Amino acid sequence: MSHHHHHEAHDHQHASGCGHIAVQHGDHVDYLHDGHLHRPSGQQMGECRIEASVANPDQCTPQHACADHAKEHQHGPTCGHPSVPHGDHVDYLVNGHLHHPHGPHCDDHGALRVVA
Repeated sequence: MSHHHHHEAHDHQHASGCGHIAVQHGDHVDYLHDGHLHRPSGQQMGECRIEASVANPDQCTPQHACADHAKEHQHGPTCGHPSVPHGDHVDYLVNGHLHHPHGPHCDDHGALRVVA
């Protein structure tokens, strides 16, 4: 797991049912909030990234044919899919999978375990 920094003033309390998508990340749960993965830790709020790994690779997958959105769909800040920090880039969460826009296709960067 990689922590990049702590938010000093984060008034929102992340927890089950708080309104943000909860993602199992190693031995803890992170919450997707405005393009960040927040990890509650006592009085502080850590910020995580999904590491590039066998489960969540960061390579090109031009053979990926996603049935969860139209072929011409373009991922980006206003596409309607939550953004997720992954390795050194940003992916978009689509039906439990990380999608990375790459030229004329989107790469499949693996599944995330979204928890209730």
